[in-house]
Amino acid sequence: MNIIDLLDPNVMIMDLKAKNKSEAIDEMAASMEKGGIVNNVEQFKEGIWKREKQTSTGLGEGIAMPHTKNSAVNKATVLFAKSNDGIDYEALDGQPVYVFFMIAAPEGANDTHLQALASLSRYLMKDGFVSELRKTNTPQDVIDLFKNTKIDDEEEEEEPSIETSSDENRPYLVAVTACTTGIAHTYMAEEALKKEAAKENIDIKVETNGASGVEHRLTPAEIKKAVGVIVAADKKVEMDRFDGKHLVQKPVAAGIREPENLIAEALSGNAPIFHGANNSGNNSANDGEKKTVGGAFYQHLMSGVSAMLPFVIGGGIAIALAFLIDQTMGVPQNALSQLGTYHPLAAFFKQIGNSAFNFMLPVLAGYIAYSIAEKPGLVAGFVAGSLAASGYNLTNVGLDPKHATIPSGFLGALVGGFIAGGLMILLKKWFKGAPRSIEGIISILVYPVLGVILTGFIMLVINIPMGWINQGINGFLTSLTGANAAILGLIVGGMMAVDMGGPFNKAAYVFGTATLASTVASGGSVAMASVMAGGMTPPLAIFVASLLFKNKFTKQEREAGLTNIVMGLSFITEGAIPFAASDPARAIPSFVIGSAVTGGLVGMSGIKLLAPHGGIFVIALTTNPLLYILYIAIGAVISGVILGMLRKPVTEE
Repeated sequence: MNIIDLLDPNVMIMDLKAKNKSEAIDEMAASMEKGGIVNNVEQFKEGIWKREKQTSTGLGEGIAMPHTKNSAVNKATVLFAKSNDGIDYEALDGQPVYVFFMIAAPEGANDTHLQALASLSRYLMKDGFVSELRKTNTPQDVIDLFKNTKIDDEEEEEEPSIETSSDENRPYLVAVTACTTGIAHTYMAEEALKKEAAKENIDIKVETNGASGVEHRLTPAEIKKAVGVIVAADKKVEMDRFDGKHLVQKPVAAGIREPENLIAEALSGNAPIFHGANNSGNNSANDGEKKTVGGAFYQHLMSGVSAMLPFVIGGGIAIALAFLIDQTMGVPQNALSQLGTYHPLAAFFKQIGNSAFNFMLPVLAGYIAYSIAEKPGLVAGFVAGSLAASGYNLTNVGLDPKHATIPSGFLGALVGGFIAGGLMILLKKWFKGAPRSIEGIISILVYPVLGVILTGFIMLVINIPMGWINQGINGFLTSLTGANAAILGLIVGGMMAVDMGGPFNKAAYVFGTATLASTVASGGSVAMASVMAGGMTPPLAIFVASLLFKNKFTKQEREAGLTNIVMGLSFITEGAIPFAASDPARAIPSFVIGSAVTGGLVGMSGIKLLAPHGGIFVIALTTNPLLYILYIAIGAVISGVILGMLRKPVTEE
């Protein structure tokens, strides 16, 4: 099937009257309905707007391609429309749009339709084609232009590969393009990258992850030969196969708008080296989809944690400022229980911080469930997190009042998020065979109602044991002093340096942030203070080592050591990763020892912190800023000296 077969002259609009994006979509959708292409115009427009909210389909250069794959579509059709004056369509380049292709694909569109739609992107990338479209006056002019314009479809099937490359001395890149619906942007980005590569005499192989599946799949040999990898994608693609390669990862729009920048960065050798989850480099189609249970758990947990952190950081710092204000302005001895709310300004900051903090657990659970079950899981997850934060009032059913409202806290929200997500997966499977006519009702009524109620009842069972565990952990943390606190600080501080941004680091950080909610009243968390101090140590250790042992570092490494001062002071542990990756046997043990010492000293001294991030910028929010800085410096010197002694001298360039 050719794209011409999908262009319907009866629905074309040669002079759009719309003045803005909303009117343009309404006008084109109305023409689709009038032409019998769609059977439910509101449902059709809902699909169009859902796609627009992800990324504007105004691609730039005066082109827009709104599209949806929708059960309201009777047959696959492409509507052409033209605006003589141009419309503000919120295009990626901010310029007016003159040429529109509204793509309507049925829910069960086959590969033939999708391949025809993909070829539309290649027409639009051809030099001068869009200018000629703007000159057309009738639907027949549009059809004739497509008929008389040749695109090299045959060549598209023969992607350049390492076996057929004509010049072994030419740079070779591989790329992957993918958009959420896999209809338009995927192929526009593919064509733009290939066009730019040809202009610069570069060989490139582009894999497309479109609605019809993966095409031109990259082979392990091709990936191995490539000097760099470009991933221009708005959805998940197979990544582990690129382990050890310089990789540029951008949204698919960047592949369309700035292919020259992506190619330049991929060739520069300065792009970050990608490290896969399993370091296997296996490129089988099935392996890309398989995940271990632990890997899936970690992915979903991190989805919740990353969504939660802005609330914890914003709320935590606002609450810490409330305590700082009261401490600065002074609070009478008989009113110390009101520390953080005694003065009106402090109380104001405390209320703001509490408002943000109260979202912490619902957002954590909500986005864990969202990661598992997508949108249907969100509401059930929020309810699970909220119930974990508040507990149940069960005094009316005869439960001992002492245990009737125990909140289950962070652990309850974590478990509740996974339960809510799993429950929604089961509901989706249960209703999978439902008639399409009631799909809308199921999405907006059945899923939320059943999800909320069933999650609520399950949390009733989960909340009580999780609440007891949470209460025990909180009691243990608040009672930590001396040797016990030092041991805890040593462990979490050392964990921050094991993989500097990986699972161990994240586990320690999540633990630290989880302790904040229960330590607000006491002025902060010793665990959080140990975590941040331990995380600041490795980058600062790089500076110390490169300063004291100049003959052990190249000029470039010494310059990087200077930048690590800023990274360390800002609590960006990842600044030390290049040194750890290049010499792990010496660097990682050095970092772990220094970070563990720092964390242990912080714990032993009982230094508390309410801010979950910020490094030196929130140092005044610790209970002992000077001692805190001293302990970080001690750890950095210990790590730096060990690293310097272990490294071998280098020969300067």
